[in-house]
This record gives sequence, C-alpha cells and structure tokens, in this order.
Amino acid sequence: MLTTDAILPLALFTALLFVVSLCGLAASGHFPRERRAPALASGLGALVLFGSLAVSAACLATGLVLACRVVPWYAAVIGGGAAILGAPMALRPLPDRFVDGAGALLGFTGASVAIVLLLALAGRGA
Repeated sequence: MLTTDAILPLALFTALLFVVSLCGLAASGHFPRERRAPALASGLGALVLFGSLAVSAACLATGLVLACRVVPWYAAVIGGGAAILGAPMALRPLPDRFVDGAGALLGFTGASVAIVLLLALAGRGA
C-alpha cells in the first residue's frame, strides 16, 4: 500500500522521468552531426547539447536515489513507465523550432534540476 508520505515524491519522480525523457527525445533529433540545427553545430552548441544530456542524467541518478528512500519500487515502476511512454506524445505538438533548437534542451534540463531540488525538499520532510 502506498503511504501518504510517498505521494508527493512519487509525483515528483514521475515528473522527473517525464522531463528527462523529453530532453533525451529532443536531443536525439540532433544526431548524426550532419542533421544538427545550425545553432547547435558550433562548439557552444555542442556544449549545450552534451551538457544538457549530462546534467539531465545526473538529475535522473540523483532523483532515483532520493525517490528510492520513500517511494515503493512498484509505484516507481508504474509511474516511471507511464512518464516514459507519455513523453513522445507530449513532444509531438511542440513547435519544431523549439524542439530543434537549444530552447528545448535548456528548458527540459532546467525543469529536471528544479524537480530534483523539490524532490530533495520533499524527501527531507518525510
């Protein structure tokens, strides 16, 4: 049975997996290198691309550790699976200009950082 203390961390963990999945999907459109948008073809663009992936991966690892303390594994699997399956459908209606540029990468990475911070605060209160 899911305790009431685990509801907020579960929602935050699910949201984290959702935005990390969105970041990964947005980044996947920039490979191979020849298909990259001109804004991300430069050295700074590559830093944004690979830096956002690295920060998102670090947020995912941190969020997983934080969520494992409070959220039961079965709830994390169900919530995480739903988030991963829903990400492609949520990315599709977004404008190509946003998804193909640095805005999506920076936005989704910023959201993942914010969610991890909220998850850390929610886990401290539990």
